[in-house]
Formats: sequence, C-alpha cells, structure tokens
Amino acid sequence: MAQLLFGDRIGREAQLKVGTAAVIFDNERERVLLTQRTDNGRWCLPGGAMDPGESADEACVREVWEETGLAVAITRLIGIYTSPHYITQYADGNRFQFVSFCFEAAVTGGELGLSNETTAFGYFTRAEMRAIDLMEHHITRVDDAFAAQVATFIR
Repeated sequence: MAQLLFGDRIGREAQLKVGTAAVIFDNERERVLLTQRTDNGRWCLPGGAMDPGESADEACVREVWEETGLAVAITRLIGIYTSPHYITQYADGNRFQFVSFCFEAAVTGGELGLSNETTAFGYFTRAEMRAIDLMEHHITRVDDAFAAQVATFIR
C-alpha cells in the first residue's frame, strides 16, 4: 500500500524517482478522468513511474494505456512537481521523493476500462473531487490544469 508522508524536507530520507501523471478532460473541459488505486483505494490521476529508456511523455502515454486502456496524445506540459516536503512510502518500505511531470492528454483511441492497478474510474468536476478521497498531491495538479495557464507550473 502506498501512502504519503509529510514533513519539512522529508525528501532527504528517500530516493528520487521520476514519474508522470495525465490530466484528461472530458469534451466540455469541465471534468477530469480519475482512477481509484488498487493498493490504497484512493483516487488519483492516471500515471506512474518512468522506465529507463523512455522519455517523460512516452512514460505518461504508456501509464495511461496500462491503467485505463486509453490511447492518448500529449497536448501540453502542465507542470513539474518536485516538493521535498512529502514522499511516497510503499508497503515494501521503499520511500521516494517523486520528480513528476504532469501533462494534459487527449484521448485518441482505446476503450476505458479497469486494470490490475485500478478498481474504478470516472470523470469528476472539481466540486465532485472535494467529496472523494483524492490524493493530496494531485489536487494541485488538477487545479493547475483547470487554470489553463500557458506557462508551465514549477512546484
């Protein structure tokens, strides 16, 4: 089970890991696709760790495919997130401070479905997101995506 740990510069106690996340809007740009994680039951943006030999945008496209069954094209970089004040700790004891690239992506094909990493999925408005257990560090990413700022956020 993955959990977030918070503290002043807690990232010093962890390894760095590069990750990606995708914000996929519905056609009206009012709702965002979220998935519910198998390991901890929490909601999040589709995404995950980058593998050696792939770029950040390739990792994002792969992770979305693996978690949702959707083929996507990256349309913009929303932000780069590197906070040293929280880390992710996994059941095996591994602790990581993520360097995460959050992209906006457009669906180009595939069929939305579950994977071994997800137990549910859905498109949610910002108001609906406040009523579910959305991972804290994804709230900022969703807010940044809705801001539709041309410049990339660096957080």
